[in-house]
Amino acid sequence: MHPSHSSSEPTPKESAWNRLTAEALNDLACRDAIVLLPVASTEQHGPHLPTGVDDILGTAFCRRTAERLAPDHPVVVAPTLWCGLADHHVAFGGTFTLSLATFHAVLRDLCRSILTAGFRKILLVNSHGGNISALASLAVELTRELDAPIATTTYFMEAAEAVSELLEDQGNVMHACEAETAMMMALEPGLVDAARLPEAYGPAFDIAASLMPTLKRVHGWQEVSPSGVAGDARRASAAKGEAVLEACATALAARLRAGEPWA
Repeated sequence: MHPSHSSSEPTPKESAWNRLTAEALNDLACRDAIVLLPVASTEQHGPHLPTGVDDILGTAFCRRTAERLAPDHPVVVAPTLWCGLADHHVAFGGTFTLSLATFHAVLRDLCRSILTAGFRKILLVNSHGGNISALASLAVELTRELDAPIATTTYFMEAAEAVSELLEDQGNVMHACEAETAMMMALEPGLVDAARLPEAYGPAFDIAASLMPTLKRVHGWQEVSPSGVAGDARRASAAKGEAVLEACATALAARLRAGEPWA
């Protein structure tokens, strides 16, 4: 536990937990800083993108959100949980996945560590569609187990209407699609294989509809899309990706600035 003292020091410009000293983190805990814990996945993303897309995008989104809140609202971005629930992508290769029990246990121990360091507000920021339904349930379990108000969001759901206006071929993020490819072009253009873009398309996939409690069964992603892509990446651009990231980070920052979800 951090020493029970307050600090008059300004919020450091750096927000990444693993780039700050323990003393700086103690001061931020005393200032009731919010901790953003990016929760991602490492999995296939079609022929043109690396397996770390969700990790890269989720981490960047959290850091952008923190930048928009500083200096008046202190925020720390914890190291990203790079592995999630991705069994549906395993058939393509290149994919890590956890069991639900392990995912729960890892999140519980990470959140417990954050709470033990003196922080009280934890937001699990998800960047992988396959984690959404599990996190909705686990946030309830973690809140009870840890006696702390654990919150959760999925970054691309924070500005769905704005994002839909920025994209040409889809309404929101799908998978290895126009949106994800565009954001990778903005953040890590060297990791986007432009020569494979002509192959980077597949059937549309509505993440929100897939979560509705209607009659359905689980499908492997190879049944959904033989290419590994849902949506169409061929009209992606770095400018479009920058705009999508900006819209999502600005939307979440505004909600956090207003005191949500702990008000």
